[in-house]
Amino acid sequence: MRKILVTSALPYANGPIHLGHLLEYIQTDIWVRFQKSRGEQCTYVCADDAHGTAIMLRAEKEGITPEQLIDRINQEHQRDFAGFSVGFDNYYSTHSPENQTLAESIYTALDKNGKIARRSITQAYDPEKELFLADRFVKGTCPKCGAEDQYGDNCENCSATYSPMELINPVSVISGATPIEKDSEHFFFKLPEFQDFLSEWTRSGTLQDQIANKLSEWLDAGLQEWDISRDAPYFGFEIPEQPGKYFYVWLDAPIGYMASFKNLCDRRDDLDFDEYWKKDSITELYHFIGKDIINFHALFWPAMLSCADYRTPTAVHAHGFVTVNGKKMSKSRGTFIKASTYLEHLDPEYLRYYFAAKLTSNVDDLDLNLEDFAQRVNSDLVGKVVNIASRCAGFITKKFDGQLAAQANNELLQQFIEAGDQIADFYEGREFGKAVRKIMELADIANQYIDEQAPWVVAKDPEQSELLHEICSNGINMFRQLMTYLGPILPVMREKSEAFLNTELSWDARETLLTAHAITKFKPLMTRVEMPKIDSMLEASKEAAAAEAQLGKKYDAPAKQENNAEPIADEIEFDDFAKVDLRVALIKNAEHVDGAKKLLKLTLDLGFTEKQVFSGIKSAYAPEDLVGKHTVMVANLKPRKMKFGMSEGMVLAAGPGGKDIWLLEPHEGAQPGMRIM
Repeated sequence: MRKILVTSALPYANGPIHLGHLLEYIQTDIWVRFQKSRGEQCTYVCADDAHGTAIMLRAEKEGITPEQLIDRINQEHQRDFAGFSVGFDNYYSTHSPENQTLAESIYTALDKNGKIARRSITQAYDPEKELFLADRFVKGTCPKCGAEDQYGDNCENCSATYSPMELINPVSVISGATPIEKDSEHFFFKLPEFQDFLSEWTRSGTLQDQIANKLSEWLDAGLQEWDISRDAPYFGFEIPEQPGKYFYVWLDAPIGYMASFKNLCDRRDDLDFDEYWKKDSITELYHFIGKDIINFHALFWPAMLSCADYRTPTAVHAHGFVTVNGKKMSKSRGTFIKASTYLEHLDPEYLRYYFAAKLTSNVDDLDLNLEDFAQRVNSDLVGKVVNIASRCAGFITKKFDGQLAAQANNELLQQFIEAGDQIADFYEGREFGKAVRKIMELADIANQYIDEQAPWVVAKDPEQSELLHEICSNGINMFRQLMTYLGPILPVMREKSEAFLNTELSWDARETLLTAHAITKFKPLMTRVEMPKIDSMLEASKEAAAAEAQLGKKYDAPAKQENNAEPIADEIEFDDFAKVDLRVALIKNAEHVDGAKKLLKLTLDLGFTEKQVFSGIKSAYAPEDLVGKHTVMVANLKPRKMKFGMSEGMVLAAGPGGKDIWLLEPHEGAQPGMRIM
């Protein structure tokens, strides 16, 4: 039995899980489930990446502590992952005592081995907020091409690179203040001293060829020392004996893999932390990550582990990005789809299957084409696999009391059994698309067999009862083989199939055919993908994006104001502002909108006319509580055609969201139609 430890990259505790994230966790989960179905001891751990300036600033903006923020996000992440059947053995947080202990011990080992340098550096500093600014927290005009609104490290217009203070008119996006230059002592990991080690390690078969080739370019160019410290204020772990200095989030984030496993080991007698992490360990360690963070996992991480006398990964598997309908995910098009939004409209097993059908062992990007998505799921799973069981089960139940025949077509079924070895090789090598294609080839063979044998015709002849029994029993056995192979991809459908087949599905057990075996009454295992539900999901994603924009949920750019309001937008002329017609309106009627999670439909009486407005305030107000109230609306906003009807304006509201949304209510004496000056 192999002993395998598997991790996925740690999602940042600063926002929701979306479909781009899910590719990785579904890919990892399929691989882990395959290993477990083979009887291997495979342990899957993960955690939220819970440190850094962005989390500190967002918590401040929401008026809560960082601990409260990361606890809430952790619960949301676990809920979404569970919705997609991602089966972690442990899901933890990098803000944990185990991670702090391990981070401190690894840093101490690096320092003891002479691999930590200390020197003063000059950085951009926000004098209003009193903190040092990372490059992305500074914006200004590009010093090379003059493009405005560029971040402090590179220009999106001309691709020039520079330091934040080289920008023309640099501005802190946190406070709006002009940054100044300030010196501070920082701590650096001497990565260049691991040049030879990494040159060999990256070419040892641990990485995909595309990744190894890319890293070779960086190695040939010469490695740079890695800044592993940040100055207070910062949410993270303080460096031992260095008050006001904190570990950079990317130092303790990968150590979070070890910490999550340590937390699990402390609760399970069958796992030993040292056995998996000691330098000469014969266990296996695999990281599944996105190609954008390969430098941390294939340069910094193995160098740190080696220096601190721990084992290095057996392999680091990188994947590409997700596009939707051939383009980057877009909030305006509704293709930036959160996991929670998807789960409100579609079966998560659809996505698991589609991702698996397109995944390879390479680092290529994966396109979620929604029409192809619907067609492939309907054709493969509903039209082929489920169809096999549904065409045979009724005859077994009605004519043979749910009992399969005592004999089976061994020659036919042996073909299905033997295919399992090749399918297993595909799973092991992360060639899930090839595995799916092979499984569907078998499904075609099964359906062709049923078509040729035509049990519905045989059933009409009472003298052919034995033949009917054999045909349908063969069909059920073929279905059982297919669901064994699809089990790692479709865990929920596998469980339903186990209940129907009245037996557990495992890779080795497939070699024993089901004969003289009782099955249960067949129930539908999967329904077809409906395009209207996909359209509803896209519309809901648009609504969510619009609501977030309206409510100012842009926590990565906190405001200068003490009340944590949003940063002031680009200035406008008075003539532009004068065009906005703000009017007092009586809420004459309010009602729920079928199919909309966040919207209420309001009928607003302006005295001289009525307007219909759809407003994203459902989470904070019941319709009956609004009728008869006065509010303020933008009366001259151009009507917008929405899925649910025409919206003829906008009501004014404020708040962080959820139940904390407050409609603007005018003072007493205001009458419908009165203009707000």
